Amino acid sequence: MGTDPEDSGNDEQVEWGKQELSPSEIEQKVKEYNAQINSNLFMALNKDGSYTGFIKVQFKLVRPVSVPPPRKATSPQDGGRRPTGMKRRTSFYLPKDTAKHLHISSRTRAREVIEALLNKFTVVDNPRKFALFERSERHGQVYLRKLSDDERPLHLRLCAGPSEKILSLVLKENETGEVNWDAFTVPELHNFLCILQREEEEHVKQIVQRYARARDKMREALASTTPG
Repeated sequence: MGTDPEDSGNDEQVEWGKQELSPSEIEQKVKEYNAQINSNLFMALNKDGSYTGFIKVQFKLVRPVSVPPPRKATSPQDGGRRPTGMKRRTSFYLPKDTAKHLHISSRTRAREVIEALLNKFTVVDNPRKFALFERSERHGQVYLRKLSDDERPLHLRLCAGPSEKILSLVLKENETGEVNWDAFTVPELHNFLCILQREEEEHVKQIVQRYARARDKMREALASTTPG
């Protein structure tokens, strides 16, 4: 178990995914679920016994993600062809409060949800670098459990109900230890270095500005002070 506070307290984990529901129980739970929400994110039963609905996934990524570079218009001199060679990528950090709603089926697996999320943001990183987690809060503690590839997130949502405290879904890196930088390509590593350099320069700029403001205030105070 790691030092992440969200990894604490797994001894009382409620295993929503192991709850097998009969068709009548599914129908009843769908009605109860829809009665508890105050939005149009309802669940719907299908004739084949499956059901569809929305899940919300929060992004809790600590590393940048890679997306294709913006497409540049080709000139007539290029003959309408794009240059060949190494595929370039653009890397950036997703904001910490990023979240996405997905409309899925009760048959949709966790691995398919991850792939759909990456496609929504045009992320070109290998989906195996990411994992879907089930997060819950009980008795003042946060519980986090990694979903297996074949688990069905909408089934978890239905069994737990709509409360985000009882259950929420989180996308994180598929690692628990140190970052394995050898798993990244050379262009990705170069992009990471550029991002770190920009962040360092921005932090230095903020610190210099803060000290400059403090120095100006001290000088103003000295100028307004009467000797003696």
